[in-house]
This record gives sequence, structure tokens and C-alpha cells, in this order.
Amino acid sequence: QVQPVESGGGLVQAGGSLRLSCAASGRTFSRYAMGWFRQAPGKEREFVAAINWSGDSTDYADSVKGRFTISRDNAKNTVYLQMNSLKPEDTAVYYCAAAAWFIRIRADEYSFWGQGTQVTVSS
Repeated sequence: QVQPVESGGGLVQAGGSLRLSCAASGRTFSRYAMGWFRQAPGKEREFVAAINWSGDSTDYADSVKGRFTISRDNAKNTVYLQMNSLKPEDTAVYYCAAAAWFIRIRADEYSFWGQGTQVTVSS
């Protein structure tokens, strides 16, 4: 099992950058694909990005392609989400989640979730 804990959220102006981190406890972190999801007020949780267990495969939502980059450091049990060129519509609570081995884009395929970190992008 792993327990993800997100950090790095905050308030940023449109066009700015933030880097989210997700530190996961547990000795089996390298067996898990990691995903980032987000949920804005009044909206459903949506897929943002995911990375497979080894870090050599990634996937992104169309809305963030070219702006966000997901990466991981298995030695540190940590996954990152670098967010550049932020837009007000990126405002949401961002969640980190773990699924066994391979990339998933459906939230219900992820077994372990963090509590989320707020990202607010002002116009």
C-alpha cells in the first residue's frame, strides 16, 4: 500500500507556474502508476496526467498538454506535476492517486488517494 500526500499548491497569477509534489509512504511505491486529478467547485473530478511505474510512459489530458509535465523519482517515493502557463480554468483542488503498475485515466481505477492541494490561478 501507499499513502499519497500532496503539497505545493497555492495562489498564482495567470501565466505563472507551480510545481506540485506528491510524497507517498510505503515500500512499494515503484510498483504503482501515479496520477494527478483535479476537481473544481461544482464539477466532477477529472484526469490531468499520469505516469507509469517506471516513469518511461506518461499521459495527459488534452487541456494540459504542452503546459504540464508529470515526473517521478522512485528513490524519493515522490511524483511531481510541473504546471506552466497556468490559466484561471486550472483552478481546482489537485489530487494525487496510485494505481497498480500501468497508467489509468479513470479515477475509479486508482486505489489510494491523497487529501488534495488547492491551486488558484487569478486572472
